[in-house]
Amino acid sequence: MSFATQITGTGSAFPARKVTNAALAGQLATLGVETNDAWIRERTGIQERRFSDLAKAEENNAGLAAAAALRALEMAGKTPAEVDQIILATCSPETTLPAIACWLQHKIGATRAWAMDINAACTGFVYGIITASQFIHSGQTRTALVVGSEVLHTLLDWRDRGSCILFGDAAGAAVLEQVPADHPSRMIDWHLMSDGKCAELLFIPNRKINAGATFDQERTQAGKLTMNGREIFKVAVRTLTDSARIVLQKQGLAISDVDWFVPHQANLRILEAVAQRLGLPMEKILINVDRYGNTSSATIPTVLDEAVRDGRIQKGQLLLMDAFGAGFTFGAVLVRW
Repeated sequence: MSFATQITGTGSAFPARKVTNAALAGQLATLGVETNDAWIRERTGIQERRFSDLAKAEENNAGLAAAAALRALEMAGKTPAEVDQIILATCSPETTLPAIACWLQHKIGATRAWAMDINAACTGFVYGIITASQFIHSGQTRTALVVGSEVLHTLLDWRDRGSCILFGDAAGAAVLEQVPADHPSRMIDWHLMSDGKCAELLFIPNRKINAGATFDQERTQAGKLTMNGREIFKVAVRTLTDSARIVLQKQGLAISDVDWFVPHQANLRILEAVAQRLGLPMEKILINVDRYGNTSSATIPTVLDEAVRDGRIQKGQLLLMDAFGAGFTFGAVLVRW
């Protein structure tokens, strides 16, 4: 028998601390960095974001992941003991070893699951659900838990106002279950790609760069994010647009067939440009970047969870998830809800 993958539960979690643009601008002013609420809103659409208090275990990477995972499992009607597989997407782990997925497994008591991290940056959740679906389709997994969890504010260079205003901390999760191949609610198709020649546009070195590397060492701090915002904007718009068109064409569908576009929430201006290129009304785009900023691998699962819980997403609707991230990685997934 052949199988398909259904998303049966979603969940999200955010730190308690809200940081408005005005508050962030005030903090940056003490470092000699000038910005303000109007400047940030005009360029990004972001109004506020959340920052974790790392003195609280529930707000570190694994803590946020656990809260989101338990909410997703509750919606799906599953217990942690029923999970076969955990995939946690993150580019901001507190430990290199072990994987944050193992901390998560222990926190929620998913004693039967095997666990691993993946790092595809902001495309991580899309990579994660596609990877899990392959185990489901092969019959090796019946229930998978996929989480995108990030504590990004610790990786920001506060001297760089073009990047430090963008990011926030959060976690989002989804429960994936095995269903018959012809089930009406299932993941339909996907498209994944990466382009390493764009690696230098967005990176975080974790140690001294080797001699001969092409990265700009004068502006690179170990452990801090470096980005070329102007070039990233161009690549993001192109890759999001291309990925959406490719996965739709594979199924003989048009953008007008999509009920909800669920994109990575990097910057509202990017989403507006993609919508214009695709001929997609903004009313069909799920958006939460204004309230949470760019939470990398957590953006798609958190905005998805919001729309499921408030009733915007209904059974039978067609969803198009679409992401890009450092690497560059990019990909799209079609889901019939």
